[in-house]
Amino acid sequence: MKSTLELRHLKTLHALRQAGSLLRAGALLNLTQSALSHQIKHLEDYYAITLFERKTVPVRFTPAGERLLKLADAVLPQVAEAERDLARMVQGESGQLRIAVECHTCFDWLMPAMDVFRGRWPEVELDIVSGFQADPIGLLYGHRADVAIVAETDPDETVDYHALFSFEIVALVAHDHPLADKEFLVAADFAGDTLITYPVPDDMLDIVRLVLKPAGVAVERRTTELTVAMLQLVASHRGIATLPLWAAQNYVNRDYVRAKRINREGLTGRLFAACLPEMSEKPYFTDFVSSTRESCYLSLDSVELL
Repeated sequence: MKSTLELRHLKTLHALRQAGSLLRAGALLNLTQSALSHQIKHLEDYYAITLFERKTVPVRFTPAGERLLKLADAVLPQVAEAERDLARMVQGESGQLRIAVECHTCFDWLMPAMDVFRGRWPEVELDIVSGFQADPIGLLYGHRADVAIVAETDPDETVDYHALFSFEIVALVAHDHPLADKEFLVAADFAGDTLITYPVPDDMLDIVRLVLKPAGVAVERRTTELTVAMLQLVASHRGIATLPLWAAQNYVNRDYVRAKRINREGLTGRLFAACLPEMSEKPYFTDFVSSTRESCYLSLDSVELL
């Protein structure tokens, strides 16, 4: 019998185990749920087997599925390593990635993502440009950074933007705050209260730029460098904070503060990796982007791939 088993099938099953559903596995592989379902069904029909039980959360694999996952665990890392070796042969082994960030909470996910990358490209010098950067794109032009993590794209800049992920931004209030029982908050709810933020300009705060300013709502601000200090101020009735849900989730789970959706549809933030065009051609940079997207999608709450 001629085998129909291909690398793409192993990658699909591996992604399904990682992500827990066909929908999320499709996001990892940049394929639709329908395409993945068709791919798996074709394999199951060919071998007259079932690879996993439908409608189980998390997904439960059959013995046949587990056997193919064992093969995927053995083969896929070797394929990925061989691809990196080929790239090194063509473009050289060494390089550097100096990363500049404009968001304080970036460090929560950037450090783990860097650990993943470091294991894949140990010969690439990896560093973070010290401190919060108000103009990370300027650092690219000045060759003081190789990658800038930014929240917006600007078509007037001569840089390449690589989509990372989107996430929900929530408002954090004390348990007995007058707004604590509202289903969601709107711009007017912030009026007369203090907005607790990191020390950044107004135009770098999504809550101000996308919600308060368009509604003509001005608020008093209080700033702090530390996330934990921000949430202590919230719990002590000093004001309202807004953070990515993944940055606040542990505090919400511990019942320290309450998270409220902003607007009925929610407030969405986005992150991109910006670089000069020549960096986009570096295989280690493209691997940094893809490994960062994957690690954040699998580990952070309320994250969707762009």
